[in-house]
Amino acid sequence: MEHRHKSASISLLSLVLLSGILYLETVTLVFCNADVNVRCMSTEMKALLKLKDGLTDPSDRLSSWVGEDCCKWRGVGCNNTTGRVESLNLRNSYSDDLNSDGGTLHALGGEINPSLLDLKDIVYLDLSMNNFGGIKLPSFIGSLEKLKYLNISRASFGGVIPPNLGNLSRLLYLDLSYYLVEAIENDLRWLPSLSSLKYLDLGGVDLTKAAGYWLPTVNMLPSLVELHLSTCGLSILPLTLPYINFTSLSVLDLSINGFNSTIPPWLFNLTELVHLDLKSNSLRGMLPETFGRLTSLKTLDLSENSNIDSQLPRNLGLLCNLQTLKLSVNKISGEITEFLDSLSGCAKITLETLDLGYNNLSGNLPNSLGYLKSLRYLKLWYNSFHGRIPESIGNLTSLEDFYLTKNQMSGAIPESFGQLSSLVALEISDNKWEGVVTEAHFIKLRNLEEMSIRKDSSNISLIFNISSDWIPPFKLRYLSISSCQLGPKFPTWLRNQTELFTVGLINSRISDTIPDWFWQLNLLLDDLDFSNNQLSGRVPNSLRFSLRGIADLSSNHFEGPLLLWSSNISGLYLNDNLFSGPIPHNIGEVMPLLEDLDISRNFLTGRIPLSIGNLSRLTTLVISNNHLSGEVPNFWKSLSEVYIVDMSNNSLSGAMPISMGFLSTLRFLILSNNKFSGKLPLLKNCTGMKSLDLGENKFSGDIPAWIGESMLSLWILRLSSNLFTGNIPSQLCGLSNLHILDLSNNDLVGHIPLCVGNLSGLKISEATDTDTAFLYQGELEVVSKGRVLQYDTILYLVNSLDLSNNNLSGELPVELTSLIMLGTLNLSMNHLTGIIPEKIGNLKSIETLDLSMNKLSGSIPQSMVSLTFVTHLNLSHNNLSGRIPTSNQFNSLIDPSIYQGNAGLCGSPLPTPCRDNEETPQAPREDGEGDDGKSEKVWLMISIAIGFILGFWVVFGSLVINKTWRYAYFRFLDRMKYAVLDFVSAIGKCLCKRSGIDEFS
Repeated sequence: MEHRHKSASISLLSLVLLSGILYLETVTLVFCNADVNVRCMSTEMKALLKLKDGLTDPSDRLSSWVGEDCCKWRGVGCNNTTGRVESLNLRNSYSDDLNSDGGTLHALGGEINPSLLDLKDIVYLDLSMNNFGGIKLPSFIGSLEKLKYLNISRASFGGVIPPNLGNLSRLLYLDLSYYLVEAIENDLRWLPSLSSLKYLDLGGVDLTKAAGYWLPTVNMLPSLVELHLSTCGLSILPLTLPYINFTSLSVLDLSINGFNSTIPPWLFNLTELVHLDLKSNSLRGMLPETFGRLTSLKTLDLSENSNIDSQLPRNLGLLCNLQTLKLSVNKISGEITEFLDSLSGCAKITLETLDLGYNNLSGNLPNSLGYLKSLRYLKLWYNSFHGRIPESIGNLTSLEDFYLTKNQMSGAIPESFGQLSSLVALEISDNKWEGVVTEAHFIKLRNLEEMSIRKDSSNISLIFNISSDWIPPFKLRYLSISSCQLGPKFPTWLRNQTELFTVGLINSRISDTIPDWFWQLNLLLDDLDFSNNQLSGRVPNSLRFSLRGIADLSSNHFEGPLLLWSSNISGLYLNDNLFSGPIPHNIGEVMPLLEDLDISRNFLTGRIPLSIGNLSRLTTLVISNNHLSGEVPNFWKSLSEVYIVDMSNNSLSGAMPISMGFLSTLRFLILSNNKFSGKLPLLKNCTGMKSLDLGENKFSGDIPAWIGESMLSLWILRLSSNLFTGNIPSQLCGLSNLHILDLSNNDLVGHIPLCVGNLSGLKISEATDTDTAFLYQGELEVVSKGRVLQYDTILYLVNSLDLSNNNLSGELPVELTSLIMLGTLNLSMNHLTGIIPEKIGNLKSIETLDLSMNKLSGSIPQSMVSLTFVTHLNLSHNNLSGRIPTSNQFNSLIDPSIYQGNAGLCGSPLPTPCRDNEETPQAPREDGEGDDGKSEKVWLMISIAIGFILGFWVVFGSLVINKTWRYAYFRFLDRMKYAVLDFVSAIGKCLCKRSGIDEFS
């Protein structure tokens, strides 16, 4: 086993040194030429000059190509005996990325002259990292028969790989990775003849055509040591391979190919493997225990496969040579204790990188974690680990990055953290830490640059108890602490943190002013976030920000005038403070890069500055809840990227600017509670609108039909408390995504459109994550549960239809009852007539139902007892009659005002009792017997009718048929008639006699 490991290491080392060996053994150095009077051949010098003439060389890299001895030219190597050119190294070594300025500046271009063929003895050719602008890869390269090394990676050639590259039978090293400007499909038919090949890199080459046969083809290269086929579109990873020919393979990179299979068993026969990379595919299934066979493995990367659903195999812990293990972004579950315990049994643990993030791992972090003393990068974030961090974590003195965010860890952070002397990045946010953090936790963290301890919850359970005179041993560049107690004083240990780029002290219970020394640190900030504290005082504008910097001082007690900040800022959040005075008139000129501006909930006065029209990158403008006045400037044509406009709760007046109709990117327009007037401008271009809130203004005229024709993505339409007239346009029924429709408190007339049942947004069960990802969490007032409620963070969960306080007439459309997800239905204060639809019981989610102050008649429908979520019901001031239901939710709706003003209603809670013949609506039974009862009544009536008819004809039919029975029957009737007359006559005589006696008396 040890022998195999050494053999693999030697093979890998030989590849690493291959290019240098090939180059050095053929090059005649300048010093050697001085000693040995060998000069390059004139034919080869002329060939090189022709090559130079065809190239573009913007940085004069080939300026040394002058004089008679080409062996002294830069990048040219000659044999020190014959003087013949054996190597040509034109690699652009200034940059590995042509997107950078340095790489582009030094990149060669132009054409490759066929004179290259005159270099008969060339064995080494490197044209990589240049920019040949998409010209075809020269096919004549395949005629350079002595080539052993060919590298044209990232050289921006075009066309397919020339098939005659297969003629280069002596080739040991071939790198064609990312050689193309634009992808083009290639095959591998030319490859098998390169039987001497040890190194092959075709990364980024489109091998879709070869997806079905690539593995057998590569398997024909017996000398192969390194194989790189990343991002080749191979898609098929065969599960079987009859025999393995490339037994010396030590490096295998098949990443980013879209393989959709389990891990093939033949991989575990490649026992010389040192590096295995299968990341970013769609591999699935288990991680087999046979990984334990790959004892030479130093790097294993199976990250980002998403569907590997397995526990960590115990035998993975037998890979004692492992230096890098990456299994992130999968569905790996279970605990890591067994794996780490097994690995800790190795005589020498070499693991430096352990990345298990974004999985479903659980359990405690074992004490054996502290035995991985070579560990430098530990990423366990986005799992379900729980319990405490083991004290043994302090043994990892080589640890540089520790990521534990988004788990369920709890308890105190161990003081042994202070022993992590190599730690650079600490990311342990979104856990349930408790206890106290002191100076001891940082005592040896002299290399710490990044620290993030944040919580999504506002609950504070972790307290920083640090002396005011403590001087940290580190210089942070990134600091983000949220929902941990740092206050009440501003942390003085920041005084020496002069290298900060990001500072976040959020919801930290700091109730202090920001000291002058902080403003004087001369920081160049990317992000400053002091939101959700109780910071006070005035804010100077002396802070410097890098390009596209962000400043967030929201939800504090800062006061004074609104100052202008750095011209580099792209996001400024000063909302929920005590700032006063006007918005600076030149804000759009001094801060031209602003993309997000939120200065809402302050005490700002004056007009909206015209200079805001200069903010061409603006996407969010939130200036609500201030005391702004005047008309809105007509500058909207220049704000072509604006996404959110919230100017609600001010005193703005006049008409909406016509130029707002050009905002095709606008999604949220919130102008409620101002003094706007006139008709709505044409907003037909705002086709992506999600929320249109114009409530509490003085807009007039008809509700435009184009709202329902153009804004098909609307979730919220609120036009309440305006002066709109006319009918409700039927086009609004086309708003299938609508969740809130509020047209209340206007002067609308006509009927409720029958198409109201088409509002399918009020029928779906709930909003998906995709639906709500874009939603602006603004605020909206909704009349619900008998009062005005203000919704913000859960606004997307509200389903409401409010047409109250208009002049609507006609009957309640039965189509309303199909809106089964309605939470609020308010049709009060109209002139609606007819009965309440029997199917109103279908509104199972209804919480608020207000039909008061109409002219509805009939009884309360029996189905309403099924509305078990109703907490607010108002049926008052109608013409309803009958008994009030008493079952289910009606048992709790005992306020008489719910039913008052209906003279015909009776029963509890009204004082009017019901007569016995007045029915009480009953709850329909869950098993459906209500329908069966109706059916039984119908059959009872039918059977009574049939019985009557049969009884009638049995009696009278026999009299018609039988004469004797007929005579006897009529004689019987005559006798009965005379008997009755005699009885009545006798009674009459008796009463007359009694009457005469009474008069005489």
